[in-house]
Parts: sequence; structure tokens; C-alpha cells
Amino acid sequence: MDAIEKTRIPFDQLEDSSSGAMQRLFSDLIALAQNEANSIGDDESCEAFRVRWLGRKDSIRDRIKENWLIKAPAHAKKLIGTHFNTFATVVEELHRYKKDAIGILDLDVDHVDLSLPGVQRPIGSRHLIRQTIEEIERIFLSLGYTVVEGPEIETPYYNFEALNIPEHHPVRDDMDTFYLELPEDAPTRLLRTHTSPVQIRTMEKQKPPVRIIVPGKVYRRDNPDATHSFMFHQVEGLAVDSDITFCDYKGTMEYFVRQFLGPSVKTRFRPSYFPFTEPSVEVDASCHVCGGGGCRVCKFSGWIELLGSGMVDPAVYGFVDYDQTKLNGFAFGMGVDRLALLKYGLNDLQVLFQNDVRFLRQFP
Repeated sequence: MDAIEKTRIPFDQLEDSSSGAMQRLFSDLIALAQNEANSIGDDESCEAFRVRWLGRKDSIRDRIKENWLIKAPAHAKKLIGTHFNTFATVVEELHRYKKDAIGILDLDVDHVDLSLPGVQRPIGSRHLIRQTIEEIERIFLSLGYTVVEGPEIETPYYNFEALNIPEHHPVRDDMDTFYLELPEDAPTRLLRTHTSPVQIRTMEKQKPPVRIIVPGKVYRRDNPDATHSFMFHQVEGLAVDSDITFCDYKGTMEYFVRQFLGPSVKTRFRPSYFPFTEPSVEVDASCHVCGGGGCRVCKFSGWIELLGSGMVDPAVYGFVDYDQTKLNGFAFGMGVDRLALLKYGLNDLQVLFQNDVRFLRQFP
């Protein structure tokens, strides 16, 4: 410490842009502190190190502050202060490290009961939505389908036009669709309202035969409640080949329903309308809870609506340069969140997105 008091720093030669002289002084001090810290072996020497270097009275830190920092002229205080703070932080870390190390070595193993159970750390699990998507994927992979994905931000062409949805169709209104706010000269972009655009993108790149399913998030302007959300999950499917018939489509849907809800579940097909399929049908399943007898889940009808589907409208093939005179196919789309509610007996869609650990732990 006497050396610190006797050291004469040429303050008049120090500038804010040059710290070589001070850096060497503080580097030497840090090296000295490290050497002393290496010799610490017990609580007594650790405390002596703290008093010598960091004590509140007459420590090396106090001497440096008094003789170098306080006496420095205004133009040199910032430079010296920076090095002083770095030095103090390093020495404090040296002391803390040695103190913790000594504490571990001094652990009294005779008083540790090794028979006590360890601390059980909570671990995560696959989310119920992820589990449902994986189950759907397994079913269709067994049928020879391929899983593909695509962008969640889409163009109106892929989300609407190429799927035979005309310009003035109500679903294209901003009351139903999320359009992105972009500069006026930028092309229109939106959050996809279904995963069907990936079907178009796939057919543009791949010649028949095509058999794909497309899981992913979709977005629509809905107010969140027990059965609706502005973001939810879908799985779209597409099969196109030269010899696909409505019977192939019907058999595929029946197979999926039995695999997903159980072998005793029956299916029925109701006429419907979708712009990109013709003919279009809704697929219902007999209630897997009451067996079709009528209960709260099926609203006492004995049937539960599962998904919309149908044979691909020939107009869609024109957007991807497929020969509509030689090809046939079917497409379907199902809401994953709704299927999860049905399968696991839930009645509120919002529990899937609230991240309540008590709920999630029920589905490991």
C-alpha cells in the first residue's frame, strides 16, 4: 500500500483517448490480487484477503481511491474511474469465488442424509395441440402422405385466387382476414386464413401424384371465446392422381375417423359448399361419448361435425398447370383445436392457450 501512496501519476500526460499508463498500473494490481487469492485455503485467509483489498478502512481499494482517483484533475477522472471500477469488480469476484469454494469444501458430509429424496424439478411435456397434430400425422403417414409446411404470411393470390375464391367473396374482407399494414407501394400481404395455400405451392413445384397434409397455424378475425380464437391450428390434406375417385376420398375419411376416435365410430357425409371443391361435403362422426344416443357433447343429436372436404374443383388445376381432363383429387381441412377438445372431453378452447401448468400436466 505504501507503493500506491508513493506512485506519482503524470496526470498532465493523461488524456481521455489514451489509457496505457493507467491500464498497466491496474493490470499489475489485478495480477497481484490473483496471486494472493490463489493462496487462500481457509476462512481465515479468505477474510484477511477481503480486509486487505476491499475493507472499509485502510484497504488497497481505499488507498487507490484516495491517492489516484480523488486527486486526479477533472480531465483524468473519467479514465481513472473506469479502470478503478474494473479493478474493484475483479477483486470482488475473486473473493466471492474463493469464499464459495471454501464453503463447498467445508460441507459436513456426516450431517447429510443421503436417504432423503432429491428435489424433483418440474419438466415440460408436449402440448396437447402438438400431441394431436402428431397423432393426425401418424395416421396419414401410414397411408403414404407427406407432411409439408409453408409461410404464415401469404399473398392474396395463394390464399384466395388460386383456390378459386373470387375477388369480392366475403371471406376476403378485412372484417374476416388480417391484412398487414405495409407501405402503399408494397404488395398486399395477409396472415393466412387456412393452410390450403401450401397445397397450391406444392402443386406448382410437384407433378402428380401428390399426397400431402399441411399442419400449421391460421388466423381469422374472431373474438376469443369457448369455441373461437383469432389464432388456431388446422391440418389440410390433398391427394391428386389420375385414378382417384369419390370412393377413395370416402374410404380415407372413414379410416381417419376410426383411427382417431375409435373403431366403433361411424361417419356420415352431408352436402356442403366450398369454393375449391366440387362436390363438397361435411364429414360427421357418431358421438364417441354416447355412442350416438345423444348427450351434451353432441348436443343430443348423436353426431359431431368434424371437417369439411370434397373433390378438388377442376378450376383449381388451371392455376397450377395440371391437366384437369386427366386428373382427379380430393382435399380436406380439419381444425386441430376442435378435434383436441372432442377427443379429450374439453369444453373451452381457451384452456389450450392459457399455459396453465395444472392443466398441461394432465396430458404428459
